[in-house]
Amino acid sequence: MTKRTTILGLMGAAAVMAVTAGTASAQEFTLRMHQFLPAQANVPRDVLDVWADNVERDSGGRIEIERYASMALGGTPPELMDQVMDGVADIIWTVNGYTPGRFPQTEVFELPFMVENARAASSALWQMYEERMQDDFAGVHMLGMWVHGPGMFHTNRPVAHPSDLQGMKIRGGSRGVNDLLALVGAEAVGLPVSGVPEALSRGVIDGTTIPWEVTTALRVAELVDNHTEIEGPALYVLTFSFAMNQDVYDSLPEDLQQVIDQNSGLEFSIFAGGTQADADGPARQVAVDRGNNIITVSEEDAQEWRDVVEPLYANWVADMDSRGLDGQALIDEARALMTEYEDSH
Repeated sequence: MTKRTTILGLMGAAAVMAVTAGTASAQEFTLRMHQFLPAQANVPRDVLDVWADNVERDSGGRIEIERYASMALGGTPPELMDQVMDGVADIIWTVNGYTPGRFPQTEVFELPFMVENARAASSALWQMYEERMQDDFAGVHMLGMWVHGPGMFHTNRPVAHPSDLQGMKIRGGSRGVNDLLALVGAEAVGLPVSGVPEALSRGVIDGTTIPWEVTTALRVAELVDNHTEIEGPALYVLTFSFAMNQDVYDSLPEDLQQVIDQNSGLEFSIFAGGTQADADGPARQVAVDRGNNIITVSEEDAQEWRDVVEPLYANWVADMDSRGLDGQALIDEARALMTEYEDSH
């Protein structure tokens, strides 16, 4: 073998290695994203997939994000946060209230009639997370935190006044809603949102609390005929976490960490909360087109509801104080940040 042949051979091998390396760099990291709703539901389609598509694009294809809907990786929705902390999934989206009391500071936004504007609340939630909640979520790199549009009742008989709920079995969306249900003589039924359709169709529950936007994926307007919406501040909202395993994030090269960060944080959280709220209108129209009974409680008439839940604020503050947290300060801070957002937009 001549020296020239050997050199050409080495150059050829080097070229093959370079091509192989180039192929590897095209997709260096595969991340598994896990969540509890069907893939075609609004949040996976319009929020999570948008985020994942943007990260894949901005990484030049070096990051691939596999999307697992409807708990396809196993487990139950309340286990999602532990799954991402333990590395069962690399990224998760979940409801903080699926593990009641675990993330107590987020509950300030879930107090009844606390939130009116999903974008303002999502902005405030992210800022408060950065300022004071990171220790509560040790083990994850938070990508976004937000709230949905107004939560409301969807029931098998009309509900206009708190007393109308007496004796009904209602899937409560949060600790605050469950407390409200107890105050008016209803029975709160704990259930992840994915279990709502079967529970309604089998008569296990008489109704549920969810925002309009999720009713389409769950076909709620086909399962009950009555919907009660309240003008002004929302009956309730839930808070969400979109989180990545901290070790997985730390394992990424710095430039790919920047890709993740540029697509995450405050502006993404506002986008996510706003996108959910914006989906309420089209979902409401489905119920209108079916001829369902939509009861709209005016902000003035909602005072009856607000009076019922007033004790819940004092109870929540006392609960936070018992945990070494200043509950009233959390309420004041959340309100101030929401007002600041609304004043600037």
